[in-house]
Amino acid sequence: MIKGIISDMDGVVYRGKQLIPGAQAFVKRLLDAQTPFLFLTNNAEQTPLDLKLKLQQLGIPGLTEDNFITSAMATAMFLKQQKAHATVFVVGGGGLINELYNVGFSISESHPDYVVVSKTTSFSFEQLKKAVRLIDGGAKFIGTNPDMIDPIEGGHEPAAGTLLAAISAATGKQPYIVGKPNALMMMLAARKLGLHPEEALMVGDRMDTDIVGGMEAGMKTALVLSGVTTQDMIDDFPYRPDYVFQNVGEISLEGL
Repeated sequence: MIKGIISDMDGVVYRGKQLIPGAQAFVKRLLDAQTPFLFLTNNAEQTPLDLKLKLQQLGIPGLTEDNFITSAMATAMFLKQQKAHATVFVVGGGGLINELYNVGFSISESHPDYVVVSKTTSFSFEQLKKAVRLIDGGAKFIGTNPDMIDPIEGGHEPAAGTLLAAISAATGKQPYIVGKPNALMMMLAARKLGLHPEEALMVGDRMDTDIVGGMEAGMKTALVLSGVTTQDMIDDFPYRPDYVFQNVGEISLEGL
């Protein structure tokens, strides 16, 4: 029995600065029914407060910071379990840096334990050179998420996976990626809700991250066609979602 919802954001609730049809009604139903839910996003650029305020400005009130978990949060939690008080070199924005500071890490370019990479609009050739040099020098290579593109109004833009690919090509090393489709992030989300994975429904717009990650964590999965994956693309994958909807407005726990 499905008792709670874990939902992606980009391509599910909004695209860039535009709310996706049905999203407002979907969240209102969850709040009115007091259904446990969590927005899980591979976006490492923004904090839970940023995301709460963004949804509020888009017309979705009533949320708290506890309704969100980002790949930056999951990455910080994972690295803290691996090595407390580590040093890191960051290719990423304020959201990622803030979460790493929150778990007691120091930001350093001098023999860091980790090079942590996420999407950032300020990516430069100088950052690429530093990341390559540090990884070649022994720093562990970590990625917040593997997404090659992110949906925006009118199309797509490069995401974290594009930066990871450049660094990987230069170093010959592959990153360990904490965010979706790693089932670790899904398990952290279910634990935050106080649910067993089989009691949660993972909602997302990507077959290669949301759906496979939810499936591997033992959750039911629902694909919405409002983001990256289209109906025609589903058959390209060796696994299928449990449900397919045009958008989240069509999802009702009573109908699952």
